[in-house]
Amino acid sequence: MREKVEAALAEIRPHLQADGGDVELLDVNDGTVTVRLTGACGGCPMAAMTLKDGVERIIKEHVPEVAQVIAV
Repeated sequence: MREKVEAALAEIRPHLQADGGDVELLDVNDGTVTVRLTGACGGCPMAAMTLKDGVERIIKEHVPEVAQVIAV
């Protein structure tokens, strides 16, 4: 499952990097994916929306067994 999540993140990453940010995969465990938003995304006031509407949506489209994505 981790490889599928990495592939989904590879699709999202160029969009985040274009705005000076990035996403790092920390863990995949029992349907929960833990990520860290870095760079400009780490302190952005829109980070919560980016996480739910962007990162989580794309990961769930590629890996339906993922129940939630959380950022630390």
